Amino acid sequence: MTAARILILDDDADVACAARLLLRRRHPDVTVLDDPADLPALLARAIPDVVLLDFNFTPGRTDGAEGLAALDLLRRQPRAPAVIALTAYADVPLAVEALKRGADDFLTKPWDNARLLAAVDGALARRTCAPAAAATSALMGNSAPMQAVRAMIASVAPTEANVLVLGENGVGKELVARAIHLASRRADNTFLAVDMGALPEATFESELFGHRRGAFTDAKADRPGRFQAARGGTLFLDEIGNMPLAGQAKLLTALERREVTPLGADRPESVDVRIVSATNLDEARLFDPAVFRPDLLFRLNTIVIRVPPLRERRADIPALLRHYLSFYEAQYGRPARALAPAALAALQAHAWPGNVRALRHACERAVILAGGADYEVDDFGLLAPAAPMPTAAVTAATLNTLERDAIAAALAQAQGNISHAAKMLGVSRAALYRKLDKHGI
Repeated sequence: MTAARILILDDDADVACAARLLLRRRHPDVTVLDDPADLPALLARAIPDVVLLDFNFTPGRTDGAEGLAALDLLRRQPRAPAVIALTAYADVPLAVEALKRGADDFLTKPWDNARLLAAVDGALARRTCAPAAAATSALMGNSAPMQAVRAMIASVAPTEANVLVLGENGVGKELVARAIHLASRRADNTFLAVDMGALPEATFESELFGHRRGAFTDAKADRPGRFQAARGGTLFLDEIGNMPLAGQAKLLTALERREVTPLGADRPESVDVRIVSATNLDEARLFDPAVFRPDLLFRLNTIVIRVPPLRERRADIPALLRHYLSFYEAQYGRPARALAPAALAALQAHAWPGNVRALRHACERAVILAGGADYEVDDFGLLAPAAPMPTAAVTAATLNTLERDAIAAALAQAQGNISHAAKMLGVSRAALYRKLDKHGI
């Protein structure tokens, strides 16, 4: 995983130290501030990738106003960092307000270490996949397939229908979900994304439905779940195809009853959320009862939006290239360059297995590395497709080599981001870590 710049803004020295020691195992560049008044000077030097933000600094204050002001400042930065809200009070309204203002996630203190690391990984992955100024561009283009997608979004957004978004990794499924939310009557409320494939089975209910203090050994305070935090808004359930069947049954119950019961609670709570879900599973597997419950699928797929892969809308590639090259030229302060005709032809003919996400990364690479008058095809670092191999030649050793090469290629394309690479490969982060260990990568 590529190391990220992390900022911890918390006046509790013990909390900040614990978070710093944990995060430095993966990200050596971790800075700690104990006063939000010092934030502008730090941002003038460098903008972090992720901020862990406490919300109360003055003794006795519990309204979170200081943290919300810092959050607003962070969101105004040219390339805003991902923000994970921290609160010691398990305050659902404060967490919801932080999410409305742009926080990526929230944690209650004391946190579970695995949950903190997962929150940072998830925030980094979302920031990598959709920088604020470039996010909607994944849905740009005048090709017939994209016009159809935008027409579907416009039709379904004003309704309360559950929507299932289908498509390969990198096509912009979360951006479709956000577009639906922004065009809905819930636009002023929270949009909360949850990677369902990354939720540990042991904490699945706690993460989605919350828990009460004392519900289990480490439950030292009440904690809201994702359904409660997204109340009044949209809950985006990403990678639902990676959920275990036991988790699917629990989710189905919540959707059928429109209520959840936090662990340790003696009565259910009603929830008012709109569900948008997504998966990269092909539809044949999605309709396989051994993989996905038909009754849950029936609840989720009132409306289905299929997002086309980039190879099926090649007419949009020139506009996407111009957009992302201009975006990164401005971000990195690089001169504007034209795209050499041969480079454009090669980019438009490329298969783009990582779709728009891969194209965006290729543009960023080109802007950073290009040295000539124009952008040439070599600046984009395209991986040539492997030649087909005769079936008889495919041995176990060959399969291992192919798997290792595929993982290495995905990591290179994802710039070392484990979450991003796992999505490109269609596996969970845990599975990818096992394969990394297996191949010694």
